[in-house]
Amino acid sequence: MRKGILLNANIVSVIAKMGHTDHITIADAGLPIPQQVERIDLAITQGLPDFMSVLNVVIQEMQVEKIILAEEITTINPEVKSAILALLEQLSLSQGKPIEVEYCRHEIFKQMTHDSKAVIRTGECSPFANVILCSGVTF
Repeated sequence: MRKGILLNANIVSVIAKMGHTDHITIADAGLPIPQQVERIDLAITQGLPDFMSVLNVVIQEMQVEKIILAEEITTINPEVKSAILALLEQLSLSQGKPIEVEYCRHEIFKQMTHDSKAVIRTGECSPFANVILCSGVTF
């Protein structure tokens, strides 16, 4: 059995196969997931598991160089945006490297998920609670 905090075998496998600049998406329950992208569906019911809990565990397992958010999160879901940025600030300190934050329109965000190695679907039911995590290197 692994000693790491992340126990989901599918997520561990995807992260282990990622290279520099590859990315995965953590999504709310409503984000459309492209058919050709691996779907890791964690959703059990509305709010379970919540987006922030899943994000917190996943970022402990991977080196994050950049994140991408839909710009609509700024006005429509500022609480989640603030929570994401606070978590990333802590991660940046622990990694010893800054994490770039990029914003784009939600329609462009959805197109970018087509290139994700996987989309992790949570039970989150608040709008625009989605993030693309771009892999960095540990050296």
